[in-house]
Amino acid sequence: MAVKSRHLSPLAFATLFMTHLRWIGCCLLLSLLAACGKPETAPVHAVPVLVEHPAGNGGVAISAYPGEVRAREETALSFRVSGKLLRREVDAGQRVDKGQLLAELDVADYSLQARAAQAQYAAAEADLVRARDEHKRYQTLASQQLVSQSALDAQTAALKAAQGQADAARANLDVARNQAAYSRLLAPEGGMIASREAEAGQVVAAGQTIYTMAADGAREVAIALPESAIRDFSVGQAVEVELWNQQGKRLSGSIREIAAAADPQARTYAARVSLAAEALDAVELGQSARVFIAHGKDGVMSIPLAAVQPGKQPQQASVWVVNPADGKLQARAVTLGAYGPESVPVLQGLKTEDWVVAAGGHLLREGQQVTAVDRSNRPVLAPAAVSAKKGE
Repeated sequence: MAVKSRHLSPLAFATLFMTHLRWIGCCLLLSLLAACGKPETAPVHAVPVLVEHPAGNGGVAISAYPGEVRAREETALSFRVSGKLLRREVDAGQRVDKGQLLAELDVADYSLQARAAQAQYAAAEADLVRARDEHKRYQTLASQQLVSQSALDAQTAALKAAQGQADAARANLDVARNQAAYSRLLAPEGGMIASREAEAGQVVAAGQTIYTMAADGAREVAIALPESAIRDFSVGQAVEVELWNQQGKRLSGSIREIAAAADPQARTYAARVSLAAEALDAVELGQSARVFIAHGKDGVMSIPLAAVQPGKQPQQASVWVVNPADGKLQARAVTLGAYGPESVPVLQGLKTEDWVVAAGGHLLREGQQVTAVDRSNRPVLAPAAVSAKKGE
Protein backbone atom coordinates (compact mmCIF):
# COMPACT_ATOMS: atom_id res chain seq x y z
CA MET A 1 0.00 0.00 0.00
CA ALA A 2 1.52 3.19 -0.99
CA VAL A 3 1.86 5.95 1.63
CA LYS A 4 1.05 9.38 0.49
CA SER A 5 3.48 11.91 1.95
CA ARG A 6 2.36 15.32 3.12
CA HIS A 7 4.34 18.33 2.03
CA LEU A 8 3.76 21.83 3.48
CA SER A 9 3.63 24.71 1.20
CA PRO A 10 6.21 27.50 1.72
CA LEU A 11 3.53 29.89 2.98
CA ALA A 12 2.23 27.43 5.59
CA PHE A 13 5.77 26.68 6.74
CA ALA A 14 6.53 30.38 7.28
CA THR A 15 3.32 30.88 9.22
CA LEU A 16 4.08 27.93 11.48
CA PHE A 17 7.64 29.14 12.07
CA MET A 18 6.54 32.65 13.10
CA THR A 19 3.97 31.22 15.51
CA HIS A 20 6.58 29.10 17.29
CA LEU A 21 8.98 32.04 17.35
CA ARG A 22 6.42 34.26 19.11
CA TRP A 23 5.82 31.58 21.74
CA ILE A 24 9.52 31.21 22.39
CA GLY A 25 9.91 35.02 22.72
CA CYS A 26 7.05 35.23 25.20
CA CYS A 27 8.58 32.48 27.31
CA LEU A 28 11.93 34.21 27.39
CA LEU A 29 10.34 37.57 28.34
CA LEU A 30 8.41 35.98 31.18
CA SER A 31 11.57 34.31 32.44
CA LEU A 32 13.42 37.63 32.45
CA LEU A 33 10.60 39.39 34.26
CA ALA A 34 10.48 36.66 36.85
CA ALA A 35 14.22 36.92 37.39
CA CYS A 36 14.10 40.71 37.79
CA GLY A 37 11.19 40.61 40.22
CA LYS A 38 13.43 39.64 43.18
CA PRO A 39 16.72 41.66 43.04
CA GLU A 40 19.41 40.95 45.55
CA THR A 41 19.90 43.71 48.17
CA ALA A 42 23.39 45.22 48.30
CA PRO A 43 24.98 45.08 51.78
CA VAL A 44 24.78 48.32 53.82
CA HIS A 45 28.02 49.45 55.48
CA ALA A 46 27.61 51.62 58.59
CA VAL A 47 29.80 54.74 58.72
CA PRO A 48 31.51 55.45 62.08
CA VAL A 49 30.64 58.87 63.53
CA LEU A 50 31.81 60.65 66.68
CA VAL A 51 28.90 61.21 69.07
CA GLU A 52 28.40 62.61 72.54
CA HIS A 53 25.61 63.64 74.83
CA PRO A 54 24.83 67.36 75.24
CA ALA A 55 27.09 68.91 77.87
CA GLY A 56 26.48 67.14 81.13
CA ASN A 57 27.40 70.14 83.31
CA GLY A 58 23.95 71.65 83.13
CA GLY A 59 24.89 74.11 80.40
CA VAL A 60 27.46 75.85 82.60
CA ALA A 61 30.60 76.54 80.59
CA ILE A 62 34.00 77.43 82.05
CA SER A 63 35.83 80.16 80.16
CA ALA A 64 39.33 81.55 80.69
CA TYR A 65 40.10 85.26 80.34
CA PRO A 66 43.60 86.79 80.35
CA GLY A 67 44.31 89.50 82.87
CA GLU A 68 46.94 91.42 84.79
CA VAL A 69 47.49 91.75 88.53
CA ARG A 70 46.78 95.28 89.74
CA ALA A 71 46.40 97.07 93.05
CA ARG A 72 42.86 97.82 94.16
CA GLU A 73 43.83 101.46 94.72
CA GLU A 74 45.92 102.92 91.90
CA THR A 75 46.48 106.65 92.28
CA ALA A 76 47.64 108.99 89.53
CA LEU A 77 49.91 111.47 91.32
CA SER A 78 50.23 115.00 89.90
CA PHE A 79 51.05 118.56 90.91
CA ARG A 80 48.23 120.96 91.73
CA VAL A 81 50.10 123.74 89.92
CA SER A 82 52.00 123.96 86.64
CA GLY A 83 55.70 124.55 86.26
CA LYS A 84 59.07 123.13 85.29
CA LEU A 85 59.93 119.79 86.87
CA LEU A 86 63.10 120.51 88.79
CA ARG A 87 63.90 116.97 89.92
CA ARG A 88 62.31 113.62 90.71
CA GLU A 89 63.32 111.59 93.70
CA VAL A 90 62.00 108.08 92.97
CA ASP A 91 61.79 105.64 90.06
CA ALA A 92 59.24 103.07 88.92
CA GLY A 93 59.17 99.93 91.06
CA GLN A 94 60.41 101.72 94.16
CA ARG A 95 58.55 101.55 97.46
CA VAL A 96 57.64 104.83 99.13
CA ASP A 97 56.27 105.84 102.53
CA LYS A 98 53.51 108.27 103.36
CA GLY A 99 54.73 111.88 103.12
CA GLN A 100 57.92 111.01 101.20
CA LEU A 101 59.06 113.59 98.63
CA LEU A 102 58.57 112.26 95.10
CA ALA A 103 59.26 115.26 92.84
CA GLU A 104 59.62 119.03 92.99
CA LEU A 105 58.89 121.97 90.68
CA ASP A 106 60.88 125.14 90.23
CA VAL A 107 59.43 127.47 92.89
CA ALA A 108 61.10 130.74 91.80
CA ASP A 109 57.93 132.16 90.24
CA TYR A 110 55.76 131.09 93.14
CA SER A 111 58.17 132.62 95.62
CA LEU A 112 57.94 135.91 93.80
CA GLN A 113 54.15 135.70 93.78
CA ALA A 114 54.19 135.03 97.52
CA ARG A 115 56.42 138.06 98.13
CA ALA A 116 54.13 140.24 96.03
CA ALA A 117 51.10 139.01 97.95
CA GLN A 118 52.92 139.71 101.21
CA ALA A 119 53.56 143.32 100.14
CA GLN A 120 49.93 143.78 99.10
CA TYR A 121 48.80 142.45 102.44
CA ALA A 122 51.11 144.80 104.33
CA ALA A 123 49.74 147.79 102.38
CA ALA A 124 46.18 146.68 103.04
CA GLU A 125 46.90 146.36 106.77
CA ALA A 126 48.34 149.88 106.83
CA ASP A 127 45.24 151.25 105.12
CA LEU A 128 43.10 149.42 107.62
CA VAL A 129 44.98 150.91 110.59
CA ARG A 130 44.63 154.41 109.13
CA ALA A 131 40.91 153.89 108.43
CA ARG A 132 40.38 152.60 111.97
CA ASP A 133 42.11 155.68 113.47
CA GLU A 134 40.10 158.04 111.28
CA HIS A 135 36.89 156.33 112.31
CA LYS A 136 37.72 156.73 116.03
CA ARG A 137 38.53 160.43 115.53
CA TYR A 138 35.24 161.05 113.73
CA GLN A 139 33.38 159.23 116.48
CA THR A 140 34.90 161.64 119.04
CA LEU A 141 34.07 164.68 116.92
CA ALA A 142 30.54 163.45 116.32
CA SER A 143 29.99 163.05 120.08
CA GLN A 144 30.97 166.70 120.45
CA GLN A 145 28.70 167.58 117.54
CA LEU A 146 31.65 169.00 115.63
CA VAL A 147 31.00 166.84 112.51
CA SER A 148 27.78 165.72 110.96
CA GLN A 149 26.38 162.21 111.18
CA SER A 150 26.82 161.75 107.44
CA ALA A 151 30.56 162.38 107.77
CA LEU A 152 30.75 159.73 110.48
CA ASP A 153 28.82 157.28 108.26
CA ALA A 154 31.28 157.88 105.42
CA GLN A 155 34.20 157.05 107.73
CA THR A 156 32.41 153.90 108.89
CA ALA A 157 31.99 152.78 105.27
CA ALA A 158 35.67 153.55 104.58
CA LEU A 159 36.66 151.42 107.58
CA LYS A 160 34.61 148.45 106.30
CA ALA A 161 36.15 148.81 102.84
CA ALA A 162 39.65 148.86 104.30
CA GLN A 163 38.81 145.77 106.36
CA GLY A 164 37.63 143.98 103.18
CA GLN A 165 40.78 144.93 101.31
CA ALA A 166 42.90 143.58 104.14
CA ASP A 167 40.98 140.29 104.22
CA ALA A 168 41.35 139.86 100.44
CA ALA A 169 45.07 140.59 100.62
CA ARG A 170 45.41 138.02 103.40
CA ALA A 171 43.61 135.39 101.31
CA ASN A 172 45.82 136.13 98.29
CA LEU A 173 48.87 135.69 100.48
CA ASP A 174 47.62 132.31 101.70
CA VAL A 175 46.98 131.18 98.12
CA ALA A 176 50.46 132.22 97.03
CA ARG A 177 52.02 130.38 99.95
CA ASN A 178 49.94 127.27 99.15
CA GLN A 179 51.03 127.33 95.53
CA ALA A 180 54.64 127.44 96.64
CA ALA A 181 53.95 124.43 98.85
CA TYR A 182 52.16 122.63 95.99
CA SER A 183 55.44 122.59 94.09
CA ARG A 184 56.44 119.59 96.22
CA LEU A 185 54.82 116.25 95.31
CA LEU A 186 54.47 114.01 98.37
CA ALA A 187 53.29 110.40 98.63
CA PRO A 188 49.72 110.38 100.00
CA GLU A 189 50.22 106.90 101.53
CA GLY A 190 52.60 103.98 101.51
CA GLY A 191 52.86 101.92 98.35
CA MET A 192 54.85 101.20 95.23
CA ILE A 193 55.52 103.42 92.23
CA ALA A 194 53.95 101.54 89.33
CA SER A 195 54.97 103.92 86.54
CA ARG A 196 56.68 107.23 85.88
CA GLU A 197 55.29 109.63 83.28
CA ALA A 198 57.60 112.69 83.37
CA GLU A 199 61.29 113.57 83.42
CA ALA A 200 63.30 116.33 85.05
CA GLY A 201 63.38 119.51 82.98
CA GLN A 202 59.94 118.89 81.50
CA VAL A 203 57.27 121.58 81.84
CA VAL A 204 54.15 119.95 83.25
CA ALA A 205 50.60 121.19 83.59
CA ALA A 206 48.48 121.17 86.69
CA GLY A 207 46.89 117.73 87.01
CA GLN A 208 49.29 116.04 84.58
CA THR A 209 50.22 112.55 85.82
CA ILE A 210 53.80 112.33 87.09
CA TYR A 211 53.65 108.94 88.83
CA THR A 212 51.13 106.12 89.18
CA MET A 213 51.27 104.64 92.65
CA ALA A 214 49.86 101.25 93.70
CA ALA A 215 48.79 101.44 97.31
CA ASP A 216 49.59 98.68 99.75
CA GLY A 217 46.82 96.21 100.53
CA ALA A 218 44.42 94.29 98.32
CA ARG A 219 45.39 93.01 94.90
CA GLU A 220 43.08 92.39 91.95
CA VAL A 221 43.16 91.02 88.40
CA ALA A 222 41.95 93.31 85.63
CA ILE A 223 40.13 91.42 82.84
CA ALA A 224 37.77 92.15 79.95
CA LEU A 225 34.47 90.27 79.63
CA PRO A 226 32.89 89.68 76.20
CA GLU A 227 29.78 91.63 75.31
CA SER A 228 28.06 88.49 73.97
CA ALA A 229 28.01 86.80 77.39
CA ILE A 230 27.93 89.77 79.78
CA ARG A 231 24.56 88.70 81.25
CA ASP A 232 26.19 85.50 82.51
CA PHE A 233 28.46 87.41 84.93
CA SER A 234 27.61 89.23 88.13
CA VAL A 235 29.36 91.04 90.96
CA GLY A 236 30.33 88.61 93.71
CA GLN A 237 30.54 85.60 91.37
CA ALA A 238 33.20 83.10 92.43
CA VAL A 239 36.18 82.62 90.09
CA GLU A 240 39.58 80.94 90.04
CA VAL A 241 42.84 82.67 89.13
CA GLU A 242 45.90 80.95 87.68
CA LEU A 243 49.21 82.80 87.38
CA TRP A 244 51.26 82.21 84.26
CA ASN A 245 54.36 81.44 86.33
CA GLN A 246 52.42 79.03 88.57
CA GLN A 247 50.36 77.01 86.12
CA GLY A 248 48.23 74.33 87.70
CA LYS A 249 47.84 76.25 90.96
CA ARG A 250 44.57 78.14 91.15
CA LEU A 251 43.76 80.91 93.62
CA SER A 252 40.29 81.76 94.86
CA GLY A 253 38.67 85.08 94.02
CA SER A 254 35.45 86.84 93.10
CA ILE A 255 34.26 89.50 90.67
CA ARG A 256 34.32 92.84 92.51
CA GLU A 257 33.10 95.20 89.81
CA ILE A 258 31.94 95.23 86.19
CA ALA A 259 31.96 98.37 84.06
CA ALA A 260 28.56 99.83 83.25
CA ALA A 261 29.40 100.38 79.56
CA ALA A 262 31.39 98.40 77.00
CA ASP A 263 34.59 99.63 75.42
CA PRO A 264 33.55 101.22 72.09
CA GLN A 265 36.46 99.64 70.21
CA ALA A 266 36.92 96.18 71.74
CA ARG A 267 33.23 95.72 72.70
CA THR A 268 34.24 94.26 76.06
CA TYR A 269 33.38 95.18 79.63
CA ALA A 270 36.23 95.98 82.02
CA ALA A 271 36.01 93.97 85.23
CA ARG A 272 38.05 93.58 88.41
CA VAL A 273 38.54 90.26 90.23
CA SER A 274 39.42 90.44 93.92
CA LEU A 275 41.82 87.86 95.29
CA ALA A 276 41.34 86.15 98.61
CA ALA A 277 43.46 87.42 101.52
CA GLU A 278 45.53 84.23 101.65
CA ALA A 279 46.50 84.69 97.99
CA LEU A 280 48.07 88.15 98.37
CA ASP A 281 51.52 86.80 99.20
CA ALA A 282 51.56 84.72 96.00
CA VAL A 283 51.05 87.58 93.52
CA GLU A 284 53.11 90.52 92.36
CA LEU A 285 52.03 93.67 90.57
CA GLY A 286 51.97 93.35 86.80
CA GLN A 287 51.91 89.54 86.70
CA SER A 288 49.98 87.88 83.87
CA ALA A 289 47.12 85.64 84.93
CA ARG A 290 44.13 83.73 83.63
CA VAL A 291 40.74 83.97 85.28
CA PHE A 292 38.48 80.91 85.02
CA ILE A 293 34.78 81.73 85.29
CA ALA A 294 31.88 79.31 85.15
CA HIS A 295 28.96 80.91 83.35
CA GLY A 296 25.72 79.85 81.77
CA LYS A 297 22.24 78.87 82.92
CA ASP A 298 21.35 75.80 84.92
CA GLY A 299 19.34 73.27 82.94
CA VAL A 300 20.56 74.52 79.57
CA MET A 301 22.58 72.00 77.56
CA SER A 302 25.45 72.82 75.25
CA ILE A 303 27.03 71.12 72.24
CA PRO A 304 30.29 71.61 70.32
CA LEU A 305 30.28 74.19 67.57
CA ALA A 306 31.21 71.49 65.03
CA ALA A 307 27.92 69.72 65.73
CA VAL A 308 25.79 72.61 64.44
CA GLN A 309 24.43 72.16 60.91
CA PRO A 310 22.22 74.42 58.75
CA GLY A 311 18.51 73.70 59.13
CA LYS A 312 15.83 73.28 56.53
CA GLN A 313 14.54 76.81 57.08
CA PRO A 314 16.58 80.04 56.77
CA GLN A 315 18.19 81.16 60.02
CA GLN A 316 17.51 77.73 61.51
CA ALA A 317 20.07 75.34 62.97
CA SER A 318 19.96 71.57 63.28
CA VAL A 319 22.07 68.67 64.53
CA TRP A 320 22.44 65.02 63.57
CA VAL A 321 21.02 62.67 66.20
CA VAL A 322 21.63 58.90 66.09
CA ASN A 323 18.53 56.78 66.63
CA PRO A 324 19.63 54.11 69.15
CA ALA A 325 16.99 51.66 67.85
CA ASP A 326 18.31 51.26 64.31
CA GLY A 327 21.54 53.31 64.22
CA LYS A 328 20.25 55.74 61.59
CA LEU A 329 20.67 59.50 61.46
CA GLN A 330 17.90 61.98 62.10
CA ALA A 331 18.11 65.72 61.52
CA ARG A 332 16.84 67.53 64.61
CA ALA A 333 15.98 71.24 64.53
CA VAL A 334 17.32 73.10 67.58
CA THR A 335 17.16 76.57 69.11
CA LEU A 336 20.59 77.89 70.08
CA GLY A 337 21.78 80.55 72.48
CA ALA A 338 24.80 82.85 72.33
CA TYR A 339 27.78 81.21 70.63
CA GLY A 340 30.84 80.62 72.79
CA PRO A 341 34.47 80.03 71.76
CA GLU A 342 34.07 76.23 71.66
CA SER A 343 30.43 75.41 72.37
CA VAL A 344 26.93 76.81 72.09
CA PRO A 345 23.98 76.39 74.47
CA VAL A 346 20.91 74.53 73.21
CA LEU A 347 17.69 76.11 74.42
CA GLN A 348 15.26 73.73 72.71
CA GLY A 349 15.26 70.57 70.61
CA LEU A 350 17.50 68.13 72.50
CA LYS A 351 17.41 65.85 75.50
CA THR A 352 20.29 64.92 77.76
CA GLU A 353 20.16 61.28 76.60
CA ASP A 354 20.38 62.12 72.86
CA TRP A 355 23.49 61.02 70.97
CA VAL A 356 24.58 64.04 68.91
CA VAL A 357 27.10 63.80 66.09
CA ALA A 358 29.95 66.03 67.25
CA ALA A 359 31.93 66.36 64.01
CA GLY A 360 31.79 65.66 60.29
CA GLY A 361 28.09 66.38 59.94
CA HIS A 362 28.49 67.99 56.52
CA LEU A 363 29.36 64.55 55.06
CA LEU A 364 26.24 62.79 56.35
CA ARG A 365 22.67 62.47 55.09
CA GLU A 366 19.23 61.80 56.51
CA GLY A 367 18.58 58.12 57.33
CA GLN A 368 22.17 57.05 56.82
CA GLN A 369 23.32 53.96 58.73
CA VAL A 370 26.12 54.86 61.15
CA THR A 371 28.15 53.38 63.97
CA ALA A 372 28.21 55.72 66.96
CA VAL A 373 31.64 55.88 68.65
CA ASP A 374 33.12 57.98 71.45
CA ARG A 375 36.39 59.92 71.43
CA SER A 376 38.26 56.69 72.22
CA ASN A 377 36.78 55.12 69.07
CA ARG A 378 34.65 52.71 71.09
CA PRO A 379 31.07 51.95 70.02
CA VAL A 380 28.51 53.45 72.37
CA LEU A 381 25.43 51.70 70.95
CA ALA A 382 24.63 48.05 70.28
CA PRO A 383 25.06 47.14 66.56
CA ALA A 384 21.78 47.57 64.72
CA ALA A 385 20.54 44.63 62.67
CA VAL A 386 20.32 45.69 59.07
CA SER A 387 17.77 43.58 57.24
CA ALA A 388 16.93 43.83 53.58
CA LYS A 389 13.34 44.52 52.76
CA LYS A 390 11.69 42.19 50.34
CA GLY A 391 9.85 43.76 47.45
CA GLU A 392 6.47 42.57 46.50
